[in-house]
Amino acid sequence: MKLGIVGLPNVGKSTIFNALTSAGAQVANYPFCTIEPNVGVVTVPDERLEKLGALYNTKKIVYTYIEFLDIAGLVKGASKGEGLGNKFLSHIREVDAIVHVVRCFEDENISHVAGSVDPIRDIEDINLELILADLDTLTRRMDKTKTYIKTGEQKYKDELETEQKIYDMLSSGRSARSVDFTKEELPFVDSLFLLTTKKVIYCANISEDSDEDNDYVKAVKEYASKEGSEVIVFRAQLEAELASLPADEREEFVKELGIESTGLDMLIKSSYRLLGLMSFLTAGEKETRAWTIPIGTKAPQAAGKIHTDFEKGFIRAEIVDYQTLLDCGSFNAAKEKGKVRSEGKEYVMQEGDVVLFRFNV
Repeated sequence: MKLGIVGLPNVGKSTIFNALTSAGAQVANYPFCTIEPNVGVVTVPDERLEKLGALYNTKKIVYTYIEFLDIAGLVKGASKGEGLGNKFLSHIREVDAIVHVVRCFEDENISHVAGSVDPIRDIEDINLELILADLDTLTRRMDKTKTYIKTGEQKYKDELETEQKIYDMLSSGRSARSVDFTKEELPFVDSLFLLTTKKVIYCANISEDSDEDNDYVKAVKEYASKEGSEVIVFRAQLEAELASLPADEREEFVKELGIESTGLDMLIKSSYRLLGLMSFLTAGEKETRAWTIPIGTKAPQAAGKIHTDFEKGFIRAEIVDYQTLLDCGSFNAAKEKGKVRSEGKEYVMQEGDVVLFRFNV
């Protein structure tokens, strides 16, 4: 999974990136401090792997991971190249979802490109630039499609109809993700690589002493609810300081401060939920591992996530629920108690399935 962190200059993007990745990205109080996107890879914490590893005396535990891109601050006119905007917009095309950082705090020592704090104005400024960039992309694509229609093929007529539907939505000032696409249209829509079809998590950045539900945050939540986006509240400076501490000291401070979930934990849960993802597990002496797949994935395709040969030669999947496996003490013990199920090609994988795939090549 690849998430792109975007926002206006000086809203706390790089500070949040540091907090999430402990990578020490450059942070400064001036626009375009970040030119090339900083990249950080973060493992997804999963205590189930540690417990399974202990059960199997595993030599190697492999966590799933998220890649974060800290993309330079966007400004008005980015779609026309302002602030090197076109380059930054191209970086957004590479990600699975957007983490849109919004400043929800006052601080006279930290400048704002617009001169005042207004999270909804900031959100709409960036959304407008993404919409304008998509309109430009779509206009060029529609011109080509109209040429192809002359061949008489029905698929080009269908494509133009979908393109027109998106164009009308963008022209009204709303993102392409607001369009209600049919299941048949989705593969084509994905092929357009539009910026505004990407799912968004709004990250409301507040100060250490700010109320988690201040008026700025409330406004962001209300805005996000209208478009079906997620919102997390993040104390960027505090979390960046915590991230710089050794693990044992960090845990102690988190307990003292009464923090139930870190920003990283909240972001991971939001991104999995927003993108419709889940994890299944494999365990053994050599390796215990988590595998991320879309919700609704069937057993053969899940097997293909491990190796294409597993999918091609799929016979069956032997599955036991994670907690049941722990309670039984071993896979064989679970099998003896009738807790291991033999599932075929139509089985839809469930969160927490521990799987042994049987295949033939």
